[in-house]
Amino acid sequence: MDSLHGEALLGPLLLARGGVDRSAVHRNDEAWLKTAWADPATRVLLIGDGHTLVRRLNGTAELVFLSPHQTPPGERYLLGVDSDGIAYFAVAVTAPLPTGVQLPRGTEVAGAVQDVPDWADIAAEGLRKAGAVLGDRDAGLLVNAVALEAWHSAHEHCPRCGAGTTIVAGGHTRVCPVDGSQHFPRVDPAVIMLVHDGDDRCLLARGPQWPEGRFSVLAGFVEPGESLEQAVAREVLEEVGITVTAPRYLGSQPWPFPRSLMLGFFARATTTDLIPDTEEIVEARWLTRTELGAAVENGEIRLPPGVSIARRLIETWYGSYLPGDW
Repeated sequence: MDSLHGEALLGPLLLARGGVDRSAVHRNDEAWLKTAWADPATRVLLIGDGHTLVRRLNGTAELVFLSPHQTPPGERYLLGVDSDGIAYFAVAVTAPLPTGVQLPRGTEVAGAVQDVPDWADIAAEGLRKAGAVLGDRDAGLLVNAVALEAWHSAHEHCPRCGAGTTIVAGGHTRVCPVDGSQHFPRVDPAVIMLVHDGDDRCLLARGPQWPEGRFSVLAGFVEPGESLEQAVAREVLEEVGITVTAPRYLGSQPWPFPRSLMLGFFARATTTDLIPDTEEIVEARWLTRTELGAAVENGEIRLPPGVSIARRLIETWYGSYLPGDW
């Protein structure tokens, strides 16, 4: 029997939140889309290379929205409709986001349409930086926008014939005008797992691309024809030479860099001798809770950011929140 502190994750998965209905029913309704875009109450966020405009205030962050008539040209994605009937869109822009100038009149900040005299509080930020401090609604909207922008940027041509594709269904489908094939946003499932020994040790590792002191849990993509549980066991064995049993699912969250879905597990080791795959893992360590807490406190180990599912797995096993991150 393992010694995990409870069955639920400690704290929310910060990129798995939302507050807006994705409204798939409206995606193919061209009349509705046209009406929604003409509505001055509709809110639009600009998305450029995974970043959008964010306003920081007292340790929190809020998305900056424009009205449709203020929005520069770009690919348009329907993000959804909230409980008040307000539609939300994202517009992908190729020019740099307009930091350093005053926002147009009518820009929405902090949930109200107003002028924004304190532009210095507003900057272009991505999910890694802002995701942990955005509210539920804004986090869900930004994850959706980032994922759609990343998919569209890599799927401008038909994989069958190479012809340029066109956007339909409110940005959720691309169609080839030559062969008529339809193409939809893809998600790559990946397992991410905290391996423990069933007593008081967990396994953390460092990849070759990380500097000294950065540690996280193990992770890897699910292969074709493989179950999630099989992927957990295979990845752990390949990366550190450990066999595991009883993978236990804890939760999932999108990780749109560019299109992963991270599926979190705990797994109990049945062997403990570490044999790292030096191409994937340059350092792996077993740590007790006491050792982990001390190593984080003194800066010997730096943990993944709070926005990641890896951080939630580590802190759930540890039994409380830990300071610091990457």
